[in-house]
Amino acid sequence: MDWGALPKPEDDGGSDHLVSMALPDIAVTSTTGRDIRLLTLGRLGVLYAYPLTAAPGVALPDGWDMIPGARGCTQQSCAFRDHFQELKQLGVDWVYGLSTQTTTYQREAVNRLHLPFELLSDAEFHLCRGLRLPSFKAAGQRLMRRLTLVVRDGVIVKLHYPVFPPDEDAAWVL
Repeated sequence: MDWGALPKPEDDGGSDHLVSMALPDIAVTSTTGRDIRLLTLGRLGVLYAYPLTAAPGVALPDGWDMIPGARGCTQQSCAFRDHFQELKQLGVDWVYGLSTQTTTYQREAVNRLHLPFELLSDAEFHLCRGLRLPSFKAAGQRLMRRLTLVVRDGVIVKLHYPVFPPDEDAAWVL
């Protein structure tokens, strides 16, 4: 992917409040159908949020590539897949991807991309609102801006925002 041809996202301050914030006690549904409460997982984890993953045969919103930071959800997830074992060896207990897409839609991505971790659906924006995550609108949909949180014992200890290029996000976590 030629990331240089895409507009680079700028830090709009939309995530400045996140470091040192405790995760809210809100459940989101995983691609296995389980309700996950990130606050209760404890230990060390990584949560990366992304706008949406394209599915074969489904068109992206018009002008998608010109929205700063929109392109690259598949590459970001694949980078976490490719570095998953390294993250585990460094003591990361859990990794989740998060979007506002439905669980059904996300299952296709988990299967197609052979992800060794679950994706979480926040289609109702409960976690997004609870954390006050930055978002944007495209084609009438409200979507999350791409960011990554490193969480220790339910508290956000590191933040990567804006994430660009997305395929280097997992390396940033490492």
